[in-house]
Amino acid sequence: FQSPPGAAGEGPGGADDEGPVRRQGKVTVKYDRKELRKRLNLEEWILEQLTRLYDCQEEEIPELEIDVDELLDMESDDTRAARVKELLVDCYKPTEAFISGLLDKIRGMQKLSTPQKK
Repeated sequence: FQSPPGAAGEGPGGADDEGPVRRQGKVTVKYDRKELRKRLNLEEWILEQLTRLYDCQEEEIPELEIDVDELLDMESDDTRAARVKELLVDCYKPTEAFISGLLDKIRGMQKLSTPQKK
């Protein structure tokens, strides 16, 4: 029996397969795992809420980008709320509960665009 190409680190792609795994490790060291988990949970919550607000499947949500780092850079919750409301201008359902929930969830979060120094 022969091993499939690359199975034992030989052949095309064998050695390259380890590259992405190593890079992923660096990312989790660079950024706090807890913050990454919080951000992932937040993104899942946002998608769930948007599917409810737009009454559609995830793939059918209108093209809009809620940039959490951008919101965190803003001075006040009023400014953040205005920005999110602006993004949801096409939504026909009330958005106040979503905006309020989003602001509660991002309060205390850290930006991911600049890694923490240890």
